[in-house]
Amino acid sequence: MEKILVVEDNTSLATMLSLKIESALPFEVDIAYSLKEAQLFVRKFDYFIVLLDSHLPDAPNGEAVDAMLSKAMNCIVLSNNVDKVFRQKMLQKPIIDYIGKGGVEEVDFIISTIERLHKNRNHTVMLVDDSMVFRKQMKSMLEHLFFHVIACAHGEEAINLLQERDDISLVITDYNMPVMNGLELTAAIRKQFKKHQLSILAISGNSDDDVSAMFLKKGATDFIKKPFLKEEFSCRVNNTIEALENTAAITNSANRDFVTGLYNRRYFDSYMQQYLEQVQERSEHFVLVMAEPRSPATQQELVQVSEILRSYIEPYDLLVRYSEEEFCMVLKQRTSEQTRTLLERIVDYAKGVDTDIALGFTCHFDNGLQEMLNHVDMMLHNAKHSGDIEGD
Repeated sequence: MEKILVVEDNTSLATMLSLKIESALPFEVDIAYSLKEAQLFVRKFDYFIVLLDSHLPDAPNGEAVDAMLSKAMNCIVLSNNVDKVFRQKMLQKPIIDYIGKGGVEEVDFIISTIERLHKNRNHTVMLVDDSMVFRKQMKSMLEHLFFHVIACAHGEEAINLLQERDDISLVITDYNMPVMNGLELTAAIRKQFKKHQLSILAISGNSDDDVSAMFLKKGATDFIKKPFLKEEFSCRVNNTIEALENTAAITNSANRDFVTGLYNRRYFDSYMQQYLEQVQERSEHFVLVMAEPRSPATQQELVQVSEILRSYIEPYDLLVRYSEEEFCMVLKQRTSEQTRTLLERIVDYAKGVDTDIALGFTCHFDNGLQEMLNHVDMMLHNAKHSGDIEGD
């Protein structure tokens, strides 16, 4: 389990933070009550985050911050100091955030910040700016938020990379760039990706107030004007990613079967509409398979059938719960003979665990998807009455 170090001389606050973190997040917490103790801990262990009091008995003026940063620690500074000069001095350092120490609300904010940083590791951000200096600064800020970062010098390079990669969650683009400016890039991205698939944060130092409106009309998720505070940038990026996650969760819930966790009929219809265009463009082939228990099944038995089928398909195949007891598989780049061999293995394994499954399949797509579905349904009907597998 990953670890977090709390460096705080207030015993009550340190204990409360430790208990809250360990109950809410998958982290183990160590507590140090002085800079000297903290230095001993960081020599021995690696830490995801160091929560660091800015005023310790042996480091009363923020010296602990520089000491932890010198050890390449990712620091969130905690402080009761409301002096703006001191606060800005801290924020100019490569820390993650500067958070006031107070009551329950501040503690909850610390917990949510750590949770956000933990999730950020699942996201890749593409940064598009023609200024090497600005790219370097932005890349550093994003990496301190635990994002994976790809940097591009102009829009055309960004478009090419987006076509090659499917792991990018957010594009941050400047306005004024050679080859393709930020507005043109935003419009080009929105032709390929909807807002629930990819977020765009636009940045500009242009004094024209219409720029933000133009970006939002082209499909940007948010806009930030240069120069900006590091805190504002961090908040806008994190909020944008969180909104994308929430939308994905809602979409995923609508497309999933509650019992088996498989995709549902709604997702199948949407997926096949797009996939069949690829099939025709690339002259690919696929096999459609329907599977169903031979006798009425309980929810537990349906879950078992889904797990059996899932264990025999490839990551690029599709498996859905098509109706109450029917499952549908789209097996890509397989011949009829290869499919029959695979289905025979499924039947044999299922019988070994006392599950009886009938399967129908077809690879004939001459008259469209609906005719294919009707035909495979007939194959499944024949399999239930005359054998385990029927297909052509």
